[in-house]
Amino acid sequence: MQISVLSGKGGTGKTTIAVNLAATMGWRYVDCDVEEPNGFIFLKPQISAAQEVTIPVPKIDRATCSLCRKCVDVCQFHALGMAKDRVLVFEKLCHGCGACALVCPAGAVSEQARGIGKIERGTGQGIGCVQGVLNVGEPMAGPIIRDIKKEIGPGNSLIDCSPGSSCNVVKAIEGSQYALLVTEPTEFGLHDLKIAVGLARKMAIPFGLIMNRADKYNDLITDYCRTEGISLLGVIPFEKKAAKMYAEGRLLIEDQRYWILFQEIAGILREVVRCS
Repeated sequence: MQISVLSGKGGTGKTTIAVNLAATMGWRYVDCDVEEPNGFIFLKPQISAAQEVTIPVPKIDRATCSLCRKCVDVCQFHALGMAKDRVLVFEKLCHGCGACALVCPAGAVSEQARGIGKIERGTGQGIGCVQGVLNVGEPMAGPIIRDIKKEIGPGNSLIDCSPGSSCNVVKAIEGSQYALLVTEPTEFGLHDLKIAVGLARKMAIPFGLIMNRADKYNDLITDYCRTEGISLLGVIPFEKKAAKMYAEGRLLIEDQRYWILFQEIAGILREVVRCS
């Protein structure tokens, strides 16, 4: 079983919900927010394995190249360019599709691996933990998310997605049996929640909602849920105590009140997933 945790807007508390739920439920935590992974700050796993993630990029043999520019023309990502006497390779634009090597009549294009990030595994809070880390300056997170999803393995996993509704989010939630949307009772939160709801519905993934930092403006979200027929699975209050624990890199469930709250949410989530 895979449950994806996502939010239309950054900063709603998506990772806070994901790590506390994973620890409460005893599920594997998978951080697919590879551009800014921070779940390990709270779970503090002992890293037991790490592997580099690479993509194949073209290498042009200038002695063999006939300057026919077929490789340049076939590249949809503009990773190859034609100079006066050579083909230029812009590695960070390359998606590793291999089309350039296929169309080269002279066989002048070979491929070499280029590292773009890593995947780390470990155990923390008694659960398995996996995270992807994109190298600084790299533009493409997709290959790392793809490799994480391939190697998650059997068992129950909570997948911490990137905020928004980008291709990275789509890659992360593909194959999930349920989506858990996290929002906050603000106009921005509601606006971006609607985008996340649209994505979940477009991908035909059952979903429910958790409202974080709940305050006197709760009606903003509860009215929307009632109108759209969305299940509100839990409400996390807006409290200074929670902000302090977060700033210290601690799980909220270390506090008895939050432990009870997340136990209740976990119970509701298990029942909803069982019935969906």
